Amino acid sequence: MEQRVRIVDIAEELGVSTATVSNVIHGKTKKISDRTVRRVQELLEERQYIPSMAGILLSQNNSRIVGVVVNDHIKYEGKVLEDAFVSAALNALLFELEKSDYFMMVKATEDWNEIVRFASMWNMDGLVLLGFCESDYERLREKMHIPFVVYDGYFEENKRICNLIIDNFDGGWQVGDYLRRMGHRRILCVSDNNICVDKDRMDGCRAGAQECQVDWLQIPMSRQERLRFYKEHLTHIKQYTAVFAVSDAYAVELLYFLQQNHIPVPDEISVVGFDNTVLSRNCYPALTTVGQDAKERAMAAVQALKELRKGILEEPVRNLPVRLILRESVRAV
Repeated sequence: MEQRVRIVDIAEELGVSTATVSNVIHGKTKKISDRTVRRVQELLEERQYIPSMAGILLSQNNSRIVGVVVNDHIKYEGKVLEDAFVSAALNALLFELEKSDYFMMVKATEDWNEIVRFASMWNMDGLVLLGFCESDYERLREKMHIPFVVYDGYFEENKRICNLIIDNFDGGWQVGDYLRRMGHRRILCVSDNNICVDKDRMDGCRAGAQECQVDWLQIPMSRQERLRFYKEHLTHIKQYTAVFAVSDAYAVELLYFLQQNHIPVPDEISVVGFDNTVLSRNCYPALTTVGQDAKERAMAAVQALKELRKGILEEPVRNLPVRLILRESVRAV
């Protein structure tokens, strides 16, 4: 069995006092040099130190720090914080947390164990998790004693976790219904997977389109591979009069690809996205998309964290509405 790393071990290795190490762990660094703080933090991270009293400390102390952990999925290619949806969510969370006198710290990782170390190291009051589709939240709950809120989680209702979801199915339904009413009978959905959020959006599109033909094309996660993929499948894509991409990022990328290959949007193919990010508003033609309110979700996240700290979570699952935003990337056929 691997031996737990102790504060005294860290102190001895660095040649500092145990009080210095303890103060760094708990954020009391005013009287410690920046160099020493950095050395202690780096060794704590290297040794994967988690305080033995983390559960008690994190549930009782009031650091006013809320950690936001974003899933650094391979599809972001090391640029997850540049993603328009992620940046909009972080921006809204930052200002809502500041209104309640909280500080926000951000971490990007795919490793669940990193979430526990992150929360323990900084003695946080709570966490907000973005982009994790896994059903492992209950196991994470058992490892941590601080409240956390999940964006778009897929797990059974748990009164100790707040799951803030948007109505992805209804958003897809609104797209399918609109395209059907605009005369489109052959609709192509594009996404890099067929699970969780993306599946709900595409299933909704099929339901809204009713008798129309709605097919799915799985695209690569790498941008360079996607562009090659689109070129290889261009003949197939041109068989459809409308494309529904499960995110604005994919929709705008495809929109520009089509136009660069002399396929005007929406004259030959209509394109619809999802999220109503800044990308959808600044492209040409402006993108028809499904809008979700980042500020509304951020407000709900902060309120849920406060309720969880008091042990009075009123709604473990909160389903926020979405609406179709009509712009110039769709035409009637």
